[in-house]
Amino acid sequence: MSRISSRIAAIAPSATLAVDSKAKALKAAGRPVIGFGAGEPDFPTPAYVIEAAVEAARDPRFHRYSPTNGQPALREAIVAKTKRDSGIDVSVDQVLVTNGGKQAVYNAFQTLIDAGDEVIVPAPYWTTYPEAIALAGGTTVDVFAGPEQGYKVTLEQLEAARTERTKALLFVSPSNPTGAVYTPEETAAIGAWALEHDLWVITDEIYEHLTYDEAVFTSIASATPGLEKVVILNGVAKTYAMTGWRVGWMIAPVDVIKAASNLQSHSTGNVSNVAQMAALAAVAGPLDAVDEMKVAFDRRRKAMVAGLNAVPGFACPTPKGAFYAYVDVRGALGKEYAGVTPQTSAELADFILERAEVAVVPGEAFGPSGFLRLSYALGDEDLAEGVERIRQLLS
Repeated sequence: MSRISSRIAAIAPSATLAVDSKAKALKAAGRPVIGFGAGEPDFPTPAYVIEAAVEAARDPRFHRYSPTNGQPALREAIVAKTKRDSGIDVSVDQVLVTNGGKQAVYNAFQTLIDAGDEVIVPAPYWTTYPEAIALAGGTTVDVFAGPEQGYKVTLEQLEAARTERTKALLFVSPSNPTGAVYTPEETAAIGAWALEHDLWVITDEIYEHLTYDEAVFTSIASATPGLEKVVILNGVAKTYAMTGWRVGWMIAPVDVIKAASNLQSHSTGNVSNVAQMAALAAVAGPLDAVDEMKVAFDRRRKAMVAGLNAVPGFACPTPKGAFYAYVDVRGALGKEYAGVTPQTSAELADFILERAEVAVVPGEAFGPSGFLRLSYALGDEDLAEGVERIRQLLS
């Protein structure tokens, strides 16, 4: 008998975290590695958020268990924030506070998906989605959209993927890993298609505030009148530079939230009260710090796209959201570099790490081979140095 259950043994490790861990280990060993792997802002959490956490840590009220579904004040703030940012009216009993956005993803699929259910997942996709679907007994049906489509799927592609077993559509805009942002019209059309076919829509909106140029965030829930079967996933990690605080949430119909809260009561219980109070300060506060970070992200975005497009064999569309560049490297594969001939993006990523000491995530983590994801949520100097090392290596 196996020591590990087949269910858990089948889970693929998080490729993004694996790349980040390897880069940090090499750095700790004294190698000058530059990491483009983790989607983590390099800014500190805003000072007013930290102060709220310090104050909460001193308050004995927050030294005890609290409601599994979250502190009432935070849930009320999430309701107000959802109305402000997405134009959606929800009630407090439609909100569940989770241990980061990942637990919201896990809870959503565990609550909605039965064995044999299919979930349509536009690709490239964040590496965790298929694993969370599989853990719920579901099947991922990926629909790939390449750079020639701006990494955005069409209605025709979605309809071709739909079967009698399709229960849900995963919709992510702005996208990790591509930075693609669907227009309001595209979002409304996809929402109407899902409504027509009575599908659940699980929408991850964690990058809602990170859009550039003419792109605007549009919640599929607000763009689609009558769409009741929708679950909104979100959190404070990316917007407020709070990846380590681990506070996310899901918004859904009351019966779904009640079931997901029951699940969470048997797994983690309540989110850390101190972190919840920090999240309350973030969610209820101004967006000034967010706007300042966006200025830096926008500058780095432009620099990264220009630098990557100067690498032979690379073609990098300009991302319109989040803080990732998803570069097409198919033109660089099958060529010899210093005696090595990478045939896949995974082999190319390994070669770049070993020879240029730059960590990138290969496309195999997000769908088909032939692409690399690089986060530009790091310092300007490291960004410029890392891209230049890649250019020199492959020139």
